[in-house]
Amino acid sequence: MASIKPLGQRVLVKRLDAEAISAGGIVLPDTAKEKPQEAEVLSLGTGGKDEDGKTIEFTVKVGDKVLISKYGGTEVKIDGQEVLIISESDILGIVA
Repeated sequence: MASIKPLGQRVLVKRLDAEAISAGGIVLPDTAKEKPQEAEVLSLGTGGKDEDGKTIEFTVKVGDKVLISKYGGTEVKIDGQEVLIISESDILGIVA
């Protein structure tokens, strides 16, 4: 995959595959699946500064599995693979 370095407090993530089978055991076609909210962090941005000029540390790290806002971020296609560039504030939590 080509390398993209997000700028500022942004994070590059890849959505993890949604379940193809419903809770009732029905196989769902791609058009019926919701966008998955679970993603893997691929790359971190260059960081940001607070009003005092101090560096703001990222809460996540590369490889973390995270929950993201359902419709947040910007989708981009790299080498045929869809990824998202999102603001760190669109990350809702880290999956333990």
